Amino acid sequence: MNSFEQLLKQRILILDGAMGTMIQSYKLSEQDFRGERFTDWPCDLQGNNDLLCLTQPQVIKEIHTAYLDAGADIIGTNTFNANAISMADYQMQDLAYEINKAAASIAREAAQEKSTPDKPRFVAGGLGPTNRSASVVVDVNNPGYRNTNFDELAEAYRDAARGLIDGGVDVLIIETIFDT
Repeated sequence: MNSFEQLLKQRILILDGAMGTMIQSYKLSEQDFRGERFTDWPCDLQGNNDLLCLTQPQVIKEIHTAYLDAGADIIGTNTFNANAISMADYQMQDLAYEINKAAASIAREAAQEKSTPDKPRFVAGGLGPTNRSASVVVDVNNPGYRNTNFDELAEAYRDAARGLIDGGVDVLIIETIFDT
């Protein structure tokens, strides 16, 4: 089977499409987002798409499979906001590693099921933005204030990347991160 790097030298590889809009098409309820594990969680969870890797893994796998069936060579993990900083909005910062690892495992399983010797499939572990900034002014009345710092960002991304790698991604993809 060809390696990811070898194939990149031979041809353009096709990446899947948007995950968020595909998830929206399922019209999932608050209870769907909670699943059994988070029934009594103290805050609303609907909209935490990354959590679906733990509560509705079959939905995420179905989306990956649809993109693979459409011809994608690479599928991206459902981890756009699965970092400790962003997950803190849902009081789930301690689940970032677990979510990333689960997301990578789901994508890896779908990719393996659709891979053939002539058409191997790959998994890109997505690292998206946080909802905080170490470089952009967040308070016009206090231009020097930042609501995070480099060390917090590095720790959050390190934990997320570790989960993705442990879950079996082939490559990491950085998505719309604007901090410098």
